[in-house]
Amino acid sequence: MDSKQVIIAEGQTSSSIATVKLYEKVGSNWVLKRVSPAVTGKNGLSFTKKEGNGATPTGMYAIGEMFGFAAKPVGVKSRYTVTNKFHYWVDDATSKDYNKWIYYRGNPFTRWKSFERLNHTLYKHAIIIRYNENPVVKNAGSAIFIHLWRSGTTPTAGCIALSESHLTVLMKWIDPAKTPKIVIGTPDSIQKELIAL
Repeated sequence: MDSKQVIIAEGQTSSSIATVKLYEKVGSNWVLKRVSPAVTGKNGLSFTKKEGNGATPTGMYAIGEMFGFAAKPVGVKSRYTVTNKFHYWVDDATSKDYNKWIYYRGNPFTRWKSFERLNHTLYKHAIIIRYNENPVVKNAGSAIFIHLWRSGTTPTAGCIALSESHLTVLMKWIDPAKTPKIVIGTPDSIQKELIAL
C-alpha cells in the first residue's frame, strides 16, 4: 500500500538545527500541512549511522507506535503505550535485545551494558522511527525516536526532537491507515528518497 503521509525531516551533516514538514497525499498531489522547527543529533545527520556517534540516521523509514509516561493525547490514532520504570529500549550492541523495547522488572544493570529508560523526562510523548529493524544490525544505531526537545537549539543524542505543541500536533496528524513514512536527510538526499514514493 502506498504511503499517503510523509514526514520530511530536513537537516545537515554539520548542524543539529532542522525542519520537519508534514505532507499528505490528496488525489495525486502532495500537500504541505505543517512546518515545524526541530533539532537532530549533536553531530547532525549521518549517512552511515553507528551506535553512539551522536548523529541522526538519514533515509526513509516507517513510523511505528507511540509511547510516553503521560497519558495518550486525545485524538491520537496510533497505538500508544504508557511507560513506567520497567520499560527499556536496549542500546547494548552485545545483547540479543539490541534495538528492542523490553519490559523487565529485574536489575537492568546486570542484564545490559547500556539502555534507555522509556519513562525519561524527554519521553513524555514519543514516536518510534522504525530504524535498523528486520534484520537488526549490531552497532548500526538504536532507539531512534521523535520526542520532546530540551530547547530549539539543544541537540539530541541521535533522535529528532520537537517542541511539545508541535509534537502533539504531529502525533494527532499521523494516521496508521495512511502508511506514514519519515524521510530524514539533507535537501539533496531527500529528493532522491522521494522518487521512491
